[in-house]
Amino acid sequence: MSGEGILQMFGFLLPAVVTGVVAFYFFKLHTKNEDGRRRFLLHKDTQKNTLPIRLQAYERMALFLERISIASLVVRVAPKSTDKNAYESLLIKSIENEFDHNLSQQIYMTDACWNIIKAAKNATVQMIRKAAMSETDSADKLREDILTQTMDKESPSATALAFVKKEIADLW
Repeated sequence: MSGEGILQMFGFLLPAVVTGVVAFYFFKLHTKNEDGRRRFLLHKDTQKNTLPIRLQAYERMALFLERISIASLVVRVAPKSTDKNAYESLLIKSIENEFDHNLSQQIYMTDACWNIIKAAKNATVQMIRKAAMSETDSADKLREDILTQTMDKESPSATALAFVKKEIADLW
C-alpha cells in the first residue's frame, strides 16, 4: 500500500472514529440521565410511602413527650399509697414503660432527634429523683414538691417537643 492509500484509508476512518466517539459520549450521557431519573422516581415513590409512617412516629413521640412532662405525669399517675419511695418508683416506671412502648419509633427519625428525646426522658427521671431526695415524708407531699420544683423551669419534654416540631417542619 502506498502512502496515498494509507492517507485515503485514514480519511475514511477518521469520520467513523469521530462518529463512534460522539455516539459513545451521548449514549453514556443518556444512560447516566436515565439512571438519575430512575433514582429520582424511586426516591419520590419511597418518600410518598414512608412520609406518613415517619409523621406517625413523630406524632407518637410528641405524645410521649407530653405524657412525661412533669405536670401531666403527676396529674395522670396518682400515688397508690402514702410511701414516697413507692410513688417515685411508680412515676419512673410509668416513664420507662411509655419509652419502651415507643422504642421502635427511633428508626423513623434522625439520631439527633432521638438523642434529644432520650435526654428529655432522662432529665425528667432525674428531676423526680432529685425531688424525692428531699425531706418529704409522704407521696402526696412528694407530688407537691415535684410540681413546685419544676414550676418555674422549662420542662425537658417541652424543649424536646420544640425540636421534634422543628424537625417535622424540615420534612416539608
